Amino acid sequence: MDWLVLFAIKKLRKANFQFSIFNFQFSIKCRTFAPMNTLHTHRRTAIVGGGAAGFFCAIQLGTMCPDMEITIFEQQQRVLRKVEISGGGRCNCTNTFADVTDLCQVYPRGAKLMKRLMKQFGPRDAFAWFERHGVPLTVQPDQCVFPKAQDSHAIIRCFLDEAQRLGVRLQVGQKVEDPRDLLATHDFVVVTTGGMLHTVRQDELWDEPLVRPVPSLFTFNIPDAALHQLMGIVVEHAVCSIPGTRFRAKGPLLLTHWGMSGPAILKLSSYAARHLAEADYQVLLSVSWAGENNADAVRAYLPDLLSNHSTKLTENLHPFGLNARLWAYLLDKVQLSGKRAGELGKKSINRLTELLTNDLYQISGRSPYKDEFVTCGGISLDAVHSQTLESRRTPHLFYAGEVLDIDGITGGFNFQAAWTTAYAVACGIGRYLQQNTGYSNE
Repeated sequence: MDWLVLFAIKKLRKANFQFSIFNFQFSIKCRTFAPMNTLHTHRRTAIVGGGAAGFFCAIQLGTMCPDMEITIFEQQQRVLRKVEISGGGRCNCTNTFADVTDLCQVYPRGAKLMKRLMKQFGPRDAFAWFERHGVPLTVQPDQCVFPKAQDSHAIIRCFLDEAQRLGVRLQVGQKVEDPRDLLATHDFVVVTTGGMLHTVRQDELWDEPLVRPVPSLFTFNIPDAALHQLMGIVVEHAVCSIPGTRFRAKGPLLLTHWGMSGPAILKLSSYAARHLAEADYQVLLSVSWAGENNADAVRAYLPDLLSNHSTKLTENLHPFGLNARLWAYLLDKVQLSGKRAGELGKKSINRLTELLTNDLYQISGRSPYKDEFVTCGGISLDAVHSQTLESRRTPHLFYAGEVLDIDGITGGFNFQAAWTTAYAVACGIGRYLQQNTGYSNE
């Protein structure tokens, strides 16, 4: 009999299992060899917010703790709304980070914490997770990652199917005023309510230190009717900045019927989110149509261009490959339209140099980027434990996603923050259960 039992243990020791011999029931828990992502315990977790971070946390927690009773509480009638509209309905779910040399470039707030947490679950892990769960991905030349189906519903279906398979409960139309109240009926509470654009004061929200939320990732309103006529024109290598500050961004710039948009503007709005809010979105914007070329480089370039095409009208020169309509608009601003290139003297060259490298516009407000929005601010990172994102003031209360003071520029970085922080919370709860139930993986 003994040899049979030992044989069975040797074959199946990597899992929790039951077997019977001659009508005797044996229950063997091989804790020494239990996999890190499987923990059997009867506990209850409430997740407040049915968005990207909420669902991903529920799925990870359900996978790590199969016996955990998990309920998602969503205030609205629909879940995963932001996932649905992201990327024009395609969902830019992450980024390869191949062009990122410093996380501060893509996370104006929270870069240090993201660097630490991404060691547990980074972009490669997210890419592998989606493909492993039936969502093939594709990488664009700008390193943005989308579902191959080019449809956000591929990710939504994946989340809903996984949540259902794991027995996650969903309560829609359920507003939770204070997540701490749920601790009376649940062992753990995870807040994943997304950005908080309502006006709040420091320490007013659930007694947690709060960095005042303000909008991020938006386009600029510019009151210039002539500029509005250029809507649809894209300048691929523009550099935008706010004079008198260090805020600067480069990339494609899109002219719109209300002002300016495109990656360069969206990145600048993210970098300068708090500065712009404090100025009530009434600041000057500097645009370098010559890209990274500085004033000295442009001033040296223009004389050769003018002398080589001295008989041409200035409208026909198109320096730095600028669109003809945009170049004509710029020339009108400095009253150099209709002149021959050879007629332009030193003063005109200086005016063109300033125009091409430091063209100033008055910002008079902001507009949301399509239906998307991101919040700068939220629960202070000093209010949570950096490894688990558990509240320092309220044990068993966790935060993940945009509710934290973490936000990124456009390009899939905000969704990566959602996956990374949600995974960290799930691991934090799992580690707590290991340490407090006698369970061990060693």
